[in-house]
Amino acid sequence: MAKRARPAAARATSGGAARGEKLYYRIGEVSRITGVKPYVLRYWESEFRWMAPGKSRSQQRLYRQRDIDVILMIKKLLYDERFTIAGARKRLRELGVARAAEGAVPEAAAAPEPAALERLQRIRSELESIRTLLVTSAGS
Repeated sequence: MAKRARPAAARATSGGAARGEKLYYRIGEVSRITGVKPYVLRYWESEFRWMAPGKSRSQQRLYRQRDIDVILMIKKLLYDERFTIAGARKRLRELGVARAAEGAVPEAAAAPEPAALERLQRIRSELESIRTLLVTSAGS
């Protein structure tokens, strides 16, 4: 029986191949790197929806380096800082890690446009006027 070739994605290496970093890691490798058991990683995928790694054609999980970094952050929050799952999820959201893992720009990094700021200031002013009217009419 001929040996099946691994998918190109599983054997590909990044430009950082000289440093020994791979482009994709399987769950066993991630488990060894992070010190987190594979069943815990699978559980975390269900709790942190955005953490789900890509899969190969044979349905093996393929983690990237940024996935490993997020796993290490989750591990620190849960084990070292004693957060609950919900607390860790909230903390990661505050840090913008969830959006960064999804490939979006974290909220703190996105600067609002001047036109948007002007519009928000005008809306706020109008709302304050409405509140003043409501307070004075309620007092009558």
